Amino acid sequence: MILLFAAALVPTAFLGYYFSVTAGEKLHAEKLTLAQSCVQFYDKDGREIENPSQIRESVPLSSLPPHVGNAFVAVEDKNFYRHNGFNYKRIAKAFLKNIATFSFREGASTISQQLIKNTHLSGEKTINRKLKEFKLTRILEKNYSKEEILELYLNTIYFGHDSFGIADAARFYFGKKAEELTPAESAMLAALVKSPNRYSPFKNTEKCLERRNFVLRLMREQNYITCDEQEEAENTPLPTAPSKQKKGNSYLSLVFDELTELFPDYEAGQLSGLRVYTYLDPTLQAELEKTEAESDATILVRDNRSDCVKAFHSTAGLLTRLPASTIKPLLVYAPALQENAISPATPILDEKTNFGGYSPSNYGGTFGGYMSARYALSHSVNVPAVKLLNTLGCSKAVSYLEKMNLHVEKDDYTLSLALGGMKEGFTLTSLADAYSTFAEGGTFARSSFISRVDNKKGKTIYQFRPIKTPVFSDDVCFLLNDMLQTAVREGTAKKLSSLPFSVCAKTGTGANANGNVDAYTIAYTTRDTVAVWLGNRDNSPITATGGGAPAAIALNALRTLYRNEQPEEFPACDGVVSVDIDREEYETNHRILRADPAAPLYTNLTELFRANAIPESVSARFSRPSIENPKISVINNAVCIELCHTKYYDYIVKRENGGKTATVYSGKYRQKIFDNSVKAGQSYTYTVIPVYQGVEGIPITLPSVFVKSNVNLPEEWWD
Repeated sequence: MILLFAAALVPTAFLGYYFSVTAGEKLHAEKLTLAQSCVQFYDKDGREIENPSQIRESVPLSSLPPHVGNAFVAVEDKNFYRHNGFNYKRIAKAFLKNIATFSFREGASTISQQLIKNTHLSGEKTINRKLKEFKLTRILEKNYSKEEILELYLNTIYFGHDSFGIADAARFYFGKKAEELTPAESAMLAALVKSPNRYSPFKNTEKCLERRNFVLRLMREQNYITCDEQEEAENTPLPTAPSKQKKGNSYLSLVFDELTELFPDYEAGQLSGLRVYTYLDPTLQAELEKTEAESDATILVRDNRSDCVKAFHSTAGLLTRLPASTIKPLLVYAPALQENAISPATPILDEKTNFGGYSPSNYGGTFGGYMSARYALSHSVNVPAVKLLNTLGCSKAVSYLEKMNLHVEKDDYTLSLALGGMKEGFTLTSLADAYSTFAEGGTFARSSFISRVDNKKGKTIYQFRPIKTPVFSDDVCFLLNDMLQTAVREGTAKKLSSLPFSVCAKTGTGANANGNVDAYTIAYTTRDTVAVWLGNRDNSPITATGGGAPAAIALNALRTLYRNEQPEEFPACDGVVSVDIDREEYETNHRILRADPAAPLYTNLTELFRANAIPESVSARFSRPSIENPKISVINNAVCIELCHTKYYDYIVKRENGGKTATVYSGKYRQKIFDNSVKAGQSYTYTVIPVYQGVEGIPITLPSVFVKSNVNLPEEWWD
C-alpha cells in the first residue's frame, strides 16, 4: 500500500513542480524573429557600440530550394514532420545517460525545441530550463505549422562568425543569396549548427568537411538527394575565406570571433543577453576607417602594456598571409642575438650563394658585399638572413616562433623560411602580438579584443588575464629594437623617420610570379604596435611595397595615437654596453676588434653589444703599430721598398750592410721609398718600423737583396 501511495505521489509532486516552474512562461511571437543581435558590445569607456551588421534579414521558406531545409531536418531532427515537438525515444535515451553519468549534459532537442531555446531561454542546462522549454515547445507546435517553425528556425539559428540566420550565413560563407544555395552549401551550413566554432571551415577544415559529408549521407539515406547529387556535393570544395566582409565595424567581427572561441559550444540562446566589454578606442577606430588604399587593407593598433587590440579595420577580414620579410626579426635576428651568434656589428658577406640548390636573391638582384647585421636587417637584405638561418638551424629558430604562438609546419623547415616562404602564413594580429614581445622586454602574450563578459544577470563570466611567456632576454630586445630604429632612420621604414619619438619598424614585401601580393609595415613604440597589411584577397598583384603605402598608413596611425602625448623612450638596459671597435680592421679585414686605447676617436666605430658577448680581441694598431710586409725589389740596381698604405703612421726604414746600420728614411707614408746610395756587388738587409706619435711599432725585416751595379736613377725616383 505504501509503495502504491508513493508511486501515485511522485507523478503528482512532479506535476506540481512542473506547473510552479512554468507558471509564468508564455510564448512571445516577437521573440521568434531575430531582428537584432542578441549580444551587446561596449567600448573601452563602457559606451554601447553601434553596429550596422546587427540588423538581420529573414527569408521565407517558400523562396528557398527544398534541399536547404531538408539538410537541417536530416541532421538535426529527421522525424520533424512526424512528431508533435518532441522525440520521446531520444529523450528517454538522453535521460538514462544523464542518470548514469549524474549530469544533465545530454540533450535530445528537436528543431522546435531548439527554436524555443534560441529565442526564449538561456543556455543553462538545468531541469527548470528544460521544463520551461517543454511547455513553450508544446505551445509553439499548437500555434505554428511545421513549415512556419522551420522557417523561423532557419532565420534565427547561429552559424558562427557573427552570422545569424540563413541569409546572413549564405552571404558570409558563399557570397550569395540563401535562395541560391546548392546542396553542398546547404549541407555545410547544417553541419555548423552543432558547434559553429568547432566546425568552421576557416578554423577546422577537416572537421567541417567530415561533418558536411555526414549531412550529405543522411540526406541521401532519407531520400532528400540522389546518389549522383551526393557524389557531386561531396566533391565540392569548402570555402577557404569569407566571401564578403561584413558591413559595419570590422573590429566587432573579431570580437565576435573571440567570443565564440571563449564559449565554443554556445548556441544563439546562450549568447542572448551577453554583455561584452571590449578595448575599442572609437576615436582611433574612426581614424583607421578613413584609410584609403588601392587594394584591400588591414590595420590594427595593439596596446603593448595591456596586451589588447584597441582598433582594427579591414576591408578583407582577418586573413592568413605569408609574412614576407616581417619574419626576419622574429625567426632570424632575435634568435641569433639570443644565441650569441651575432651582434649588430657582425659582418656578413652578401653574395650570390647556393645553399644546396637554393640560391636566394635580393630585391633588385644586386649584392652588397660585406655589411653589418644591423645594415642587413634595417635594409632587409635577403642573403644575410638566409645565411644566419643556415647557421642557427631551422629547428632552433622555429622554437622561438613557437613560443610566440607562430606555428610552422615541419614541411616548411627550409632556408626559404628566412624570407617568409611557407605554406600557410600568419594573421596580422599574430604578427603584431609577436612584435610586441620586443617592446615588452622579451615577454610574449596573446592580445585580446575582449576585456570581460557579463551574462544577462550581470555576473562576470569571463575576465581577460594575459598569459605571459618569456621568449627573449631584455638585452636582446634592446639590441633588436635599436636595429629596427635604424630601419626607421635610414632603412626600408624611413617614411617614419619624421616622427619626433623613437619608433622601431620592419617592412616586408611578398611576391609571386605575377608581381607583389603582400606589403607590410609593422611599427612599435614603448606603448603600442601598429601593423599594416596591403594586398588582395585573391592574391592578384598590387603596386605597393612594404616601405611605401603601408608605411605611410602606419605613419598616419602613429601621429593619431600620439597627437597629444608622445610615448616614452625605450629604457636603458644594464645588459648592453657601447663598445668602440677598430674601424679599419672592421672595414678592411671584416674583423671585430675592440679599439686600441691609444687610437684617435675618429678611427673607431661605436656599436652595441650584450655585456656577456663583448669582443675579446683588442686592436694594438696605435699602441703597438704593425703593418703588412712591405715589398722589396731592385730596380735598375737601386733598392725599392713599397709600403702598404696605412693611415696615421710615420715610417722609419733602416739598412744593414757589412755590420753597419743606417737610417735611410724617416717620415710620413710614401708609397715607394728608393735607396740609391747602395753599392754594386753588395747585399743589403732593410728593416721597416711603423711609428705612431713617437711610439715605434713592430719592426719588419725584409729579405736581403743583392745589387749588381750602380745605375743613376731618374730624379723623380730620388728620396
